[in-house]
Amino acid sequence: MPPFIPPEFDRELHAALDSSHIAPTITAEMIPALRLESAGGQSTDEFLAETGLTRHDVVIDGHQGDQIVVSVIKAKAHTGFGPGILNIHGGGMITGTRFDGLEQVAPWIVTYGAVVVTVEYRLAPEFPDPYPVEDCYAALHWTADNAANLGIDSKRLLIMGGSAGGGLAAGTTLLARDRRGPVLTGQVLLCPMIDDRDLTISAHQIDGIGVWDRGSNRVGWDALLGSRCGSDDVSIYAAPARASDLSGLPPTYIDVGSAEVFRDEVISYASRIWEAGGSAELHVWSGGFHGFEVIAPQAAVTRASVAARNSWVDRLLRGNVAESAG
Repeated sequence: MPPFIPPEFDRELHAALDSSHIAPTITAEMIPALRLESAGGQSTDEFLAETGLTRHDVVIDGHQGDQIVVSVIKAKAHTGFGPGILNIHGGGMITGTRFDGLEQVAPWIVTYGAVVVTVEYRLAPEFPDPYPVEDCYAALHWTADNAANLGIDSKRLLIMGGSAGGGLAAGTTLLARDRRGPVLTGQVLLCPMIDDRDLTISAHQIDGIGVWDRGSNRVGWDALLGSRCGSDDVSIYAAPARASDLSGLPPTYIDVGSAEVFRDEVISYASRIWEAGGSAELHVWSGGFHGFEVIAPQAAVTRASVAARNSWVDRLLRGNVAESAG
């Protein structure tokens, strides 16, 4: 087999990556330090106050009735009923908190009077599959059941996640479909982690370079699935790319970088939604490595990706995105 030639990075992104000194490969030994780093940074309440938002923490029943926490985030002056958004954070299934990625959904709260529910799902390897996706599904059900009290229009309920959160959002959406659970208006999947099998070309190309490379991906999936990883004993809700039937899904926004491990599995997922008669908008950002938005927020490709996502959400909430067949 010929060597795998990695795709080039966008020049602006490459420069930002070089200055960030982020290691391309995450090891299992790095998980504790990554969790400490994720828990630090700017105060969430400080960010919310600057944006005119407020949060309220609620303890709910997660998988098997165990208690988990969700945060309800809305404008301080929220009135009436706005769209509801279940936000699922990234972190490779092994790290991250419910406050990660709030800057991506905050503009929708301000613009549309949306109410965001963000979930503290439990992390692998301490809580392997199905804990994370079942915690997220429990949060979705709680959100739908309490929509009126939260100021949410139950007919405009979205789910959103990035990276591992994108994979969990896709898995939660499949659970909602198959269990005839809450009806979703749309799903926003940002560079989602959806395939444990590691067989694609992009999964081989991104090895020792970029962000969240092949080795990191193996660590994340092994933590979630253990010895089942790559076997036939893996649920479609844990690894949505394994689903043979992608019919009956809500309109989907899905994006990925051309220079990241997840590229080919994401493209395939969008294609199979179309094959099933579904509605999907796919963007493959040229030269983008995993998580480039966070590392290079001012880059031209980042601004384009944010604008495209916001445009799709705007069209969805205004009823201008095609619905899925059937």
